Amino acid sequence: MDPVIEAFRLKDETRTGWELRGVESPESVADHSWGTAFLVLVHADEAGVDRARALEIALVHDLAEAVTGDVATRVAGMGDPNGLRRKQDDEREAMTRLTSGYTAETARRIRSLWDEYEESETAEARFVRDMNLIDMCVQAYVYERDRRYDTDAPSEHFPDFEGLDEFFATTRPRLSTRFGERLFAGITDRYRSLARVAARGGPRLAPRRE
Repeated sequence: MDPVIEAFRLKDETRTGWELRGVESPESVADHSWGTAFLVLVHADEAGVDRARALEIALVHDLAEAVTGDVATRVAGMGDPNGLRRKQDDEREAMTRLTSGYTAETARRIRSLWDEYEESETAEARFVRDMNLIDMCVQAYVYERDRRYDTDAPSEHFPDFEGLDEFFATTRPRLSTRFGERLFAGITDRYRSLARVAARGGPRLAPRRE
C-alpha cells in the first residue's frame, strides 16, 4: 500500500504553470492526468490507436511528479540541455522509487508504460502526448472563460504573452499527430472567440511543424 499512498500525492501537486500565472485554485497533476485519460477515452477510436494501451499510458504519464513535483520547463530554463537531463534523471529515479514496492510484474508494467510515453516511439504514446497538450489547452480555455485569473496582474514568468496565450503558443510546435493538430485548431478557435482573447488579438502562434 505504501507506493500507492505515495502516488496519491499527485492529487495535491498543483500544476505549476497555472500557479505561476495566478490562476485561482488551479488543478492538480492528478486532475490533469484524468483530463488526458478522458480525452484518450473519447478520441482513441477516431485516432486509430489502441484505447486500452493509451489509457494506461495516460494514467501513469506524470506519475514521477508525485516525487519530483511539477517542474514548469520553460520557466526552469529547460532550454539548457543540462537542465533537461537533470529533470529526466530525477524523474527516472522517482519512477524507480515509486515502483519499488509492487510485485515485479506490476512494477515492470508501470515502468514500461511510463518509458513508452517518454520515448514516444509508438502511435499510442504519440497520441497520449498530444492529448496531454490538448488537455492543457482545454483547461486554459476554461480558466479564461471563467475569468479565473487577473489579466492586469503582472506576471514575470510570461513576459512575451498576454493572458493564457502562452499555453497555446507552446503547444502547437510540440504536437506530433494530425489528429492532435485538428483538435488543437478546434480549441484554439473557441479560445479566440472569448471576449478578452478577441480584444487582445491572441494567441499568436508559431508556424506548424512540418
